[in-house]
Amino acid sequence: MAVDAQLILMDGTSVPVSPDAVGKALSSGTLLWLDVMQPGAQDVAWLRDAFELHPLAVKDLTDFGQRPKVEAFTNLVYLVSYGLAGPTNDLTEVHCFCGDKYLVTVRHDGCDALEQLRERITQPGNRLPNGTRPTRLILLHNILDSLIDSFFPSLADFDDRIDNLQERIFAKPTNDQLAELFNMQRWLVTLRKLISPQRDMMASLVSGMVILPGTTAESDPYLRDLYDHLIRISDEIDSYRDLLSNAMSVYLSMVSNNLNVVMKQLAIIATVFLPLSFLTGFFGQNFAWLVNRLGSLTVFLVLGLGTEMVAVGALYMVFRRRGWIGSG
Repeated sequence: MAVDAQLILMDGTSVPVSPDAVGKALSSGTLLWLDVMQPGAQDVAWLRDAFELHPLAVKDLTDFGQRPKVEAFTNLVYLVSYGLAGPTNDLTEVHCFCGDKYLVTVRHDGCDALEQLRERITQPGNRLPNGTRPTRLILLHNILDSLIDSFFPSLADFDDRIDNLQERIFAKPTNDQLAELFNMQRWLVTLRKLISPQRDMMASLVSGMVILPGTTAESDPYLRDLYDHLIRISDEIDSYRDLLSNAMSVYLSMVSNNLNVVMKQLAIIATVFLPLSFLTGFFGQNFAWLVNRLGSLTVFLVLGLGTEMVAVGALYMVFRRRGWIGSG
């Protein structure tokens, strides 16, 4: 059997993964963490037998795309948590099985946070990022903490993107900005659908509705720390949602204002030509009296051109006094 996994013992050493190695570590109580990537049908079978997984837990082990949750079975606690993988901000789903003698994580995708944590433990000194020796419960806290904290850099970049988008909208709204705005809203809604149940999951652990194996009074602050981080992320998502709604309102207002400016310019042009059209139409009538008496150069200059210039000048003064053009 070939499985993409890593088995880490209590002393921080990493050994090749096999059913015999896992069984030996379980029987001796030295299994700290088993990290499995994309388990196949045979892998699921030996994981089920080795850790005596509940049938529902076995089904969840291969059923990815779930919402964050926590479930307590007879011999383990099962958690589903999410994080962001790498600079592409792709969501990564991690399933955690926590028992008295083991901690198993199952995932389908790469996760920088878990891989860095795994590398840290297997190095000489095998210390966790907070300086403590690796234990299953504190390691679970570090895994969940790494997944949760992976949202903060992306949310900070998201905040900068909102500010930049608003500045560009104020300068000149375009269809590309509208498409970007919708994409940002869609990403934020997806994130909210994951963070809200993940926060509720952590609230269940903090309140004691679900008790993790090995939980003591000293471990409660670690759970409250995770819950506090999720509250912060949830608040940031709500704030960014409001900012995006405001950006949408600004975009629609700018488009409407630009349309009003264009309509005002067209109305001014039409208004200017209205008296000119009247004058040219009036003096263009083929009545004998007009033809016989309005034929000199002076009449042409005074009536033909002068009245039109007076009309344009009068309109200009009216527009300016009402603030339609110029400073008003």
